[in-house]
Amino acid sequence: MNELRKPEEFDVDDLRRKVSEIRAGQPASEAGTELNPFARQIAEQFRDISYSPTLLIGQFRLFELISLLAIGLLVGFFFSSNEQGELLPRFVMTAAGAAMTVLLLQLVDTYQIPALRAARRTVKRVMTAWTIGLALTVGGVYMAEAELYPLGGLATWYAAGAAFLFVERHLTAFGIRHWARNGVMERRAVIVGGGEPAKYLVRQLEQQPDNDIRICGIFDDRNSDRSPTVVAGYPKLGTFAELVEFARLARIDMLIIALPATAEQRILQLLRKLWVLPVDIRLAAHANRLRFRPRSYSHVGAVPMFDIFDKPIRDWDSVAKRIFDLVFSVIFIVLLWPVMLATAIAVKATSKGPALFRQKRHGFNNEVVQVLKFRSMYTEMSDQTAVKAVTKGDPRVTPVGRFLRKSSIDELPQLFNVLRGELSLVGPRPHAISAQTGERKYVDVVDSYFARHRVKPGVTGWAQINGLRGELDSDQKIRARTAYDLDYIENWSLLFDLKILFLTPIRLLNTDNAY
Repeated sequence: MNELRKPEEFDVDDLRRKVSEIRAGQPASEAGTELNPFARQIAEQFRDISYSPTLLIGQFRLFELISLLAIGLLVGFFFSSNEQGELLPRFVMTAAGAAMTVLLLQLVDTYQIPALRAARRTVKRVMTAWTIGLALTVGGVYMAEAELYPLGGLATWYAAGAAFLFVERHLTAFGIRHWARNGVMERRAVIVGGGEPAKYLVRQLEQQPDNDIRICGIFDDRNSDRSPTVVAGYPKLGTFAELVEFARLARIDMLIIALPATAEQRILQLLRKLWVLPVDIRLAAHANRLRFRPRSYSHVGAVPMFDIFDKPIRDWDSVAKRIFDLVFSVIFIVLLWPVMLATAIAVKATSKGPALFRQKRHGFNNEVVQVLKFRSMYTEMSDQTAVKAVTKGDPRVTPVGRFLRKSSIDELPQLFNVLRGELSLVGPRPHAISAQTGERKYVDVVDSYFARHRVKPGVTGWAQINGLRGELDSDQKIRARTAYDLDYIENWSLLFDLKILFLTPIRLLNTDNAY
C-alpha cells in the first residue's frame, strides 16, 4: 500500500501541472445532467445579473476624479480671469489636483468595499488625502510662479471639494448597504463538498466583516450519512454533476471547493467536470497546513483561497471588449450596408422565402441564442438543426447562396447579434445546438467542447483565420477548432482581437472548405 504524503510535502507544482492538462482539454466533462426541482427553484432566484464590486469601485473612482475636476474648473470660472492664455494651464492644474487626490485615496485604501460601506470611519483619511493632494498641486504651481487662482478661489475650491467628498461618500455608503441587502452587488458562490469542512468554511466566511459573498448552496456526491442535507444553515442542492447545470442556470461567480488539498485525485475529478464553466474556481485553504507561496493565494476577507481557474474576460476586460464590439460593429454596418441591402434583394429575387435565416446556436455559458444569417438554402430544404452539414455541391444551396457562403457575406447580419450583446465580433464561432460530425455530436467527439462557451461566441475567430472554417466533417477538424478556441480564450487581449479582425478578410480568400 502506498504511504500517504504528509501535508507539508504536498507537491503544488504537480497539482498545477495537472490543472494545466485540464486547461489543454484532455480530461472529460459531464454535461446535460438534469437538475432536481428544488435546485432548479433555487437557481431561478439567482437568474438576475449581480453588480461586480470591481466594476463599482472603478466607476466610483472615475466619478470622483471627474467630479473634483469639474468643481475646480467651475470655481476657476467664477473666481479667476478667463483670459485665453490661462485656460489650458488652469485645466492642467485642476486635473493634477483631482488626479493626485484620487491617487492618495487609493493609497490609503478608501477604494475598498469595507471602506466605502463605512463612510464615517474613513472621513479623516478622505479629508487628509484631499488636503494633501490639493496642497501639493497648489504648491507645485506657485513654485513655478504661476498664479492661476486667487486665495479666495483656492479656499472655495478646497471647501467645495471637501463638502462634495463628505456628502458623496455618505450617500455611496447608504447605496452599497442597500444594494448588498437586495442582492444587487454581491459575489455568488457555491460550496463544492459538504460535511465538516464545508461547515467550517461557511462559518469562517460569515465572520468576515462586510462580506460580499452570497452562498447559494452546497453540492456533494456523498449520501446524507457522510454529508448532511443542511450544512451551517445552507441546503445541499445536489450532486457534482448537477452543479454544472445549476451554475449555468444561476448567475454564479465562484465555486469554492471545500476539500483538503491533499485529496488530489478527488479534486482533479471535480475540475474535470467544472472547468468548462465561466466562473472562478477556488480551493479553500483556510483549514490546510500546506505552505503555498503567497502569490498562490487570493483572499475572501481573511479566508485564504488557492486559485485554480479564473473566469476569462472579466470585469473591466469585459467592458473594454463590449466597447470594442460596439464601435467596430457600428463602423462595419455603416460601411457595409449597401452590400447587405444588395444581398437581401438578391436572395429575395432568386428564391422564395425570407432574406434572413434564423438558427438556434449555443452562446455564452451554453445559453441558446438565435443567430442571423442571409438565407443561402432553398426555404423548403433549410435545416434549422444543422444535423446534416452542408457539403460540396449540396443541392440544398441556391446559386446565390453558394457565393454568399464562399465569401462569408451570409454572416454579415450577425453584426446585429453583436449590437444586441448576443455575440462578440471575435470569439469561438457559435455552432448549432444539434451540430454533429458523422453520427456524433461535437461534445461526444471533444471532451472539452463546452469550455468554448466560457466567453461569448464571435462572428469570426482564431480558428477561422487559421483555415478551420466551413464544414467540420471529421473528428480531427472539430478537435483542432476546439483547440484554437481554447487557445484564444486563454490568451485573449484587445490586440489579439484586433489582429484576428484585421486578418479575417485576408484569410477569407481561402475558400477550400466553404460550401
